[in-house]
Amino acid sequence: MALPSPRAVAAAGDVGGRARFEVADVVRAYGNEYVRTHPTTGAHRRVLRAIAACRTAALGGHVEQCDACGQRRIAYNSCRNRHCPKCQGKERAQWMAGERAMLLPVPYFHLVFTLPHALNPLIRANRRLLCALLLRSTARTLATFARDPRHLGAEPAVTMVLHTWGQTLEEHYHVHCIVSGGGLSGDHRSWVTAPSAQKGRRPFLFPVKALSKVFRGKFIAALERAHRLDQLRYLVHSAGLPSCDNLIARLRQHHWVVYSKPPFGGPEQVLKYLSRYTHRVAISNRRILFVGDGLVRFEYRNYADHSRTKQMTLPAGEFLRRFLLHLVPKGFMRIRHYGITANCHRQRKLARCRELLGHTQPPPTTGGESIATRDQGSAAGSDSGAARCPRCGARMRVIDIIAPAAAPHDTS
Repeated sequence: MALPSPRAVAAAGDVGGRARFEVADVVRAYGNEYVRTHPTTGAHRRVLRAIAACRTAALGGHVEQCDACGQRRIAYNSCRNRHCPKCQGKERAQWMAGERAMLLPVPYFHLVFTLPHALNPLIRANRRLLCALLLRSTARTLATFARDPRHLGAEPAVTMVLHTWGQTLEEHYHVHCIVSGGGLSGDHRSWVTAPSAQKGRRPFLFPVKALSKVFRGKFIAALERAHRLDQLRYLVHSAGLPSCDNLIARLRQHHWVVYSKPPFGGPEQVLKYLSRYTHRVAISNRRILFVGDGLVRFEYRNYADHSRTKQMTLPAGEFLRRFLLHLVPKGFMRIRHYGITANCHRQRKLARCRELLGHTQPPPTTGGESIATRDQGSAAGSDSGAARCPRCGARMRVIDIIAPAAAPHDTS
């Protein structure tokens, strides 16, 4: 795969401000061996190449100089791959600014819909189809309860974020949903406040046990239809897996998990919370503690043990295998909006909601950059715009362009 070595990258002048160890270090040190010894796709190899080259001389960059003190530094370009831990800040800032403009002055609720792990092998072979079914079944479940006058009787605003991983990088397919505590009535004449958003009422938007059953029914119905239409690629029985019919029968008996939390304090709390879930990859560089001797050690939160922080050590090949499990198919949208904020009628319905709520102007779109760069550590350069001098804080100005040391790679 011809990845640059860690020593070559260090010699090229890797920028300051980086974590001590990164996913890129694992890829540079062990990526070539992994590709030689494991089955990989073109998408896998493109992502590994992009992460290895990110913010190195391979992608080129520029030289910056401080206007005040004359301090100089090299700033290499980012790969901008959606799976790179260092390249999500700018995209997240832009997305958060747009999301801020869509928030309404009402309470919001957080729900999480999770698929049983028994589905993991089937999802592995049908990732695009089944991840889409997960998002669609979740949206339809929420719409069913929202339309019911016993629960709401209106159309809420819904934002969904698909995650495929758990803390130890194993497969864990679930959707985070942020749902407004109220909605637009069917005739568009009133704003209906959810009973759970009123003082003294139960703190959850919809009953969790009922949500779980309806979610299970809608997903299994969609899965059966895909099976009937021969849309599923199914792994052969030699892998020790049940037939698709037997799997579906087992899923009917399985307890499906929907998690619900009380409402947020307001739109700013929603934004702060969303910033933790959007534009994330399976593991951040901050969690990696050691890379070397063929091993990768990282920290994780053990939710089964009172959310205590623990450490796990994996062979580098196993770490890369788990990391690559979570690549999103090309063009697949992990973040989606439904209800009031669905793309087809967003502006019209949001304007009507603000009119009914007496809040005619959307909130200002400031602050997105601070959210985006908080945990990305916007290292010098890498498309960061107006950088500041690390010595005196004055503006850094570009004085020279560095050509890429290698041909541009595909970062799709």
